Amino acid sequence: MARPIDDLFYAPDPAPPAARPFVVPVVVPVALDVAYSYRVPRGLEIEPGSIVEVPLGPRKVLGVVWDEEPGGGLRVGDNRLREIERTFDCPPVKPALRRFVDRLARHYLMPRGMVLRMVLRAPEALEPEAPIRGVRLAGPRPERMTSARARVLEAMEDGFAWSRTGLAASAGVSASVVDGLIAQGTLEEVWLPPGRPPANPDPDHGGKPLGPDQRAAADALVEAIAAGGFGVHLLDGVTGSGKTEVYFEAVAAAAKAGRQALVLLPEIALTAEFLDRFVDRFGVKPAEWHSEVPPKARARVWRGVATGEVRVVVGARSALFLPFAELGLIVVDEEHDAAYKQEDGVVYHARDMAVLRGRLEDFPVVLASATPSLETWVNAEQGRYRRHTLPTRAGAGRLPEVRALDLRVHRPEPGRFLAPPLVAAVRDTIANGRQALLFLNRRGYAPLTLCRSCGHRFECPNCSAWLVEHRFRGVLMCHHCGHTLRSPDACPECGEVDGLVACGPGVERIAEEAALTFPDARRLVLSSDMPGGAQRMKAELAAFAEGAADLVIGTQILAKGHNFPLLDLVGVVDADLGLAHGDLRAAEKTFQLVSQVAGRAGRVAGGARAFLQTRAPDHPVLRAIVHGDRDGFYERESEERRRARMPPFGRLAALIVSAEARDAAFAHARALAALAPSGPDRIALGPAEAPIAVIRGRHRFRLLLNTDRTTDLQAVLRDWLAHAPAPRGDVRVHVDVDPQSFL
Repeated sequence: MARPIDDLFYAPDPAPPAARPFVVPVVVPVALDVAYSYRVPRGLEIEPGSIVEVPLGPRKVLGVVWDEEPGGGLRVGDNRLREIERTFDCPPVKPALRRFVDRLARHYLMPRGMVLRMVLRAPEALEPEAPIRGVRLAGPRPERMTSARARVLEAMEDGFAWSRTGLAASAGVSASVVDGLIAQGTLEEVWLPPGRPPANPDPDHGGKPLGPDQRAAADALVEAIAAGGFGVHLLDGVTGSGKTEVYFEAVAAAAKAGRQALVLLPEIALTAEFLDRFVDRFGVKPAEWHSEVPPKARARVWRGVATGEVRVVVGARSALFLPFAELGLIVVDEEHDAAYKQEDGVVYHARDMAVLRGRLEDFPVVLASATPSLETWVNAEQGRYRRHTLPTRAGAGRLPEVRALDLRVHRPEPGRFLAPPLVAAVRDTIANGRQALLFLNRRGYAPLTLCRSCGHRFECPNCSAWLVEHRFRGVLMCHHCGHTLRSPDACPECGEVDGLVACGPGVERIAEEAALTFPDARRLVLSSDMPGGAQRMKAELAAFAEGAADLVIGTQILAKGHNFPLLDLVGVVDADLGLAHGDLRAAEKTFQLVSQVAGRAGRVAGGARAFLQTRAPDHPVLRAIVHGDRDGFYERESEERRRARMPPFGRLAALIVSAEARDAAFAHARALAALAPSGPDRIALGPAEAPIAVIRGRHRFRLLLNTDRTTDLQAVLRDWLAHAPAPRGDVRVHVDVDPQSFL
């Protein structure tokens, strides 16, 4: 009979030689949901949460000692069990984080081992960082002095020790010059302490004066921190209302209470401006956690978070899995942003899981947005979340006047895409020494290239999608698989030279038109796929904020929380673009995106304008934006979702069946559909070919399960999949609980 779980972790009696070995369950970061049994060697101290190294097949892998009996109490014979190789000198994974891994895995039907891999993303952090070999002045000057040696000695005049490579780089010499001075006895080798995590923020360092609404919201958040306990707070303020300064007060309160804080941001490009504001408020930079942080710095943050040395982290969605020692606050800024949903690998929504982590660890969670997700808005309306409203802009800022430009009336010139009133407004704005922004949520130059002679269209060989022209780089590219083709001079089908035509605008084409229309303006083009990556984007966003350009043309990256003090005009080139998608959130996403980008204008002074170019000026979404009727839009959208039993009033899960052969994918999708659950509280739809039917050479079919809000969706899914035939060959079934994308 299996021992009770509470008895799993006991100290074995060393006296009797025949004592039963100490056996513990270990979860390893691979695509499995079960824990494996391992023996603990005598003398090795183990507790639940200990991070260990264990053999797995021919490999040695990391693992975490878990709380439960593997296999539901089934134990492999002790003589067949393998031993834990070693433990790591780092704090154990806390019980609340282990419960978080379990709950997330169950909610999204993900293998627990893959969720645990998100926690163990910095293996370098599992051992204390080794000292650094350094050098310092120790003896007389060398007998033979060269200019290179002189530069090294000049760099060391301050008397401090240097790392060998750092000294060589600072002096502009090779490392062999430093080695020569060591051999001469001029320098000696010493051990330097490893790098330290960022300094702790000072909650009393500074801060901007808060307006009455800001102060009321900040006081409420500070009270929630002081009271302790779980609660979700919606910081619901118009664009430019100073939400960041308000939740900084909550971060300061957490720091004073001796608790750590995590601030999640949807985009890496937002961190540069955010860090400056954080330094103004707290005197130091917070720790950062995102894909651009070097591995060694990530390791320091991970270990500093686990030991409690790091007090505040700002990061992307993956920061949610950091092993905080005493987390007391999570802030999810721009909580409506789709970037918080991870679609590949471990599927999860960081906003929802932030709420779960707050509930499991019993601390407040703050969601901040000017355009909350409908789920968050409904929770606030129903009293589940506490709403703190900031109805006006901070300081002298005023919301822009929004106007719809009917392109059926205000027609652009032939071959152009900017309507005359928008062109005139841009000219006037630049002439007045202010800035303008042109927004189009479409990367590249044109979404389609075709031949006028034979009608040939350039398609991706791996996906059912057109190749997008990127004229700045001279290529045609698939935005789904990355397939790239050098821009041709002639049609590959009929050989016609100069017969290829670009159809439709992308942001590069708008930039080309802007260069012709406003030749004297200083221009910037910002898109996530421009060369230079996140660092270039951060630099150019900062340059525009400082007035280094008159006109910026860009994609949705411009809609995300930026503060451009001189920006007086926003032109949305195609406000209808998102409304045509077969997506239940199309209206909500368009409302959020257009409202956010329009809200970049007028954040410091009044008199700002936003023009929305459209062929459907009477569409309810655009009318709501023009008239500033946000709550009316949410009420109408909420009622439509309620009638259709769609989130947040129902629950959804998608099954995406894919295979290299269309028939194989379709056959398995039909087999799933034949066993689909049915009843008054649930309905399964499909299979239907996905809107993007082929991606990376795999044909895709979708099934959609819709249930009541109170139905245990995960239990229904597990039962469905348990009775379904196992995928054969290269057929895969991907489960997406609470899907955000339907393509």
